[in-house]
Amino acid sequence: PSRCTSLMSKHKLFLLRHGEGAWNKENRFCSWVDQKLSENGVVEAQECGRLLKEHGYKFDHVFTSILSRSVQTAWLVLEAMGQEWVPVTKSWRLNERHYGALIGLNRAEMAQKHGEEQVKRWRRSYDITPPPIDESHPYFAEIYNDRRYDTCDVPKEKLPRTESLKEVLERLMPYWNDVIVPEIKSGQTVLISAHGNSCRALLKHLEGISDTEIASVTLPTGIPVLLELDENLRPVKPRELLGDQAKIQAAIKKVEDQGKANPGN
Repeated sequence: PSRCTSLMSKHKLFLLRHGEGAWNKENRFCSWVDQKLSENGVVEAQECGRLLKEHGYKFDHVFTSILSRSVQTAWLVLEAMGQEWVPVTKSWRLNERHYGALIGLNRAEMAQKHGEEQVKRWRRSYDITPPPIDESHPYFAEIYNDRRYDTCDVPKEKLPRTESLKEVLERLMPYWNDVIVPEIKSGQTVLISAHGNSCRALLKHLEGISDTEIASVTLPTGIPVLLELDENLRPVKPRELLGDQAKIQAAIKKVEDQGKANPGN
């Protein structure tokens, strides 16, 4: 069977959720607020690059969001691999999910206030949209007055004010189909250095994960995900999280604990 798989596997695609950000550490919804990586996040990205280098992987093109933590992660990975010259293309369509009015709130405090079930629905459900952000929100101006959002392929007033995971996938798909797919089909090895939810949305599409099953798909920060795809870009085997498996399981649990009122219980 392994021989069969290697014959069918035509393309390798790598997905990466950026290393820990300053707000991941504080357990707050970061979303479209432009946080840099924490010191730990920098180390995660460097370790990820070293791991990819040890495996002998070579990238031809890297795609990131226009949020610094995603771009920084790509830089650090490429630097650790000695592949700084590889082209990097950025788009808002790979941004993290827009969490609307929840941006900046601490997940654990919110669990105490609204109940863990409601927070889990907001975080994990496929088509439930949090309340939208408005002008009174403390981070509204910081996000929408930022020059980077003048450069998008839609006018600023048409950019999301909140999103479900379903809406993340809907804004991601045109970019995937029109920009990334042709690169992969031309034989390029692509790394997408993005965010938990933009990576989960893409995984849902590629692996045909159901609306309910996607809730239990957790991606830890700084762990590369390898997808082996056939010529129609369908996976020929399950996704593979690269690295030490015990460390990966611990990292997944850490992400899952973020929505609990008392993490660790």
